Amino acid sequence: MPTATCPPPPDRSRLDGRAARWLLATRPAFLTLTLGGVLLGIAGSGVDALWQRWPQAALALLLALLCHAAVNVINDVADHDNGSDAANVARQFPFTGGSRVIQNALLSRHDMVRLAQGLFALVIAGGLLLVWLSGPWLLAIGVIGVLLGWGYSAPPLRLNSRGLGEACVLLCFTLLPLGAQVLLSGAPSMAMLAAALPYGLLAAALLYINQFPDRDADALAGKRHWVVRLAPQQARYGYLLLVTLALLSLLAAISAGLLPLRAMLLLPLWLLPARAAVTLWHNAAQPARLRPALIQTIAAANLYPLALAAILSC
Repeated sequence: MPTATCPPPPDRSRLDGRAARWLLATRPAFLTLTLGGVLLGIAGSGVDALWQRWPQAALALLLALLCHAAVNVINDVADHDNGSDAANVARQFPFTGGSRVIQNALLSRHDMVRLAQGLFALVIAGGLLLVWLSGPWLLAIGVIGVLLGWGYSAPPLRLNSRGLGEACVLLCFTLLPLGAQVLLSGAPSMAMLAAALPYGLLAAALLYINQFPDRDADALAGKRHWVVRLAPQQARYGYLLLVTLALLSLLAAISAGLLPLRAMLLLPLWLLPARAAVTLWHNAAQPARLRPALIQTIAAANLYPLALAAILSC
């Protein structure tokens, strides 16, 4: 049986303010993944473009973070409704199993729905302003992002429950740097697509490995993602596939001249998912032993866009 790793409820005396509870519900520590993607797109657009449109860049960064926060909140609502979070005794806090603000009675389901709606409303309003300033390319990217962000876990789409979660995350996070580039430069480029694809694949790998500790609870809740559909010994191959594709796509981009040769400096980052893959390989059915692998995958997915942004800025 898996070892329960659910922490005690947060100290309510330290969360008396509604704003503090709302912030906790958005899982702010995990928004850094989105931050890196936007910074990658900004770096790939060049200093001159940023200098000319820095207010739009700042607004785009804020809206991207708000959209990610909204997705986190609506995902918690969906997992409350389907019973996944309540049944999850093998979660690896704070990485999997949601924020648990509903389960710990810090916010009601109604509060969480209103929070998600408010965040998405801000994203849509701000996004329309950016579209007015930047044109139809950004509209297409924004519509895809908001639709997939909502539909990832919420009915009627419930994309993750249908085995489409990894594809959804791959698409959204690959589009994120492209959206920043469109905002600053007017159009996407093949070079930015090449830079963004490994980032999207690493984000998908992060989602994938995070589902192993939640596997039993998700199965009970009817969430039929691939980690549930496959036996643990089979599902572990999916992680290997995603991180290997991320590496190969980076090497292909460098070989094709879409990224500079100095992007080879990123290769040591793949030691992190390599170590995570070894841990997962031996412990796919033992969630309590996957914590180091989760941390290593988080580190790789966060460091890649930041490091590449620094390289492109040089």
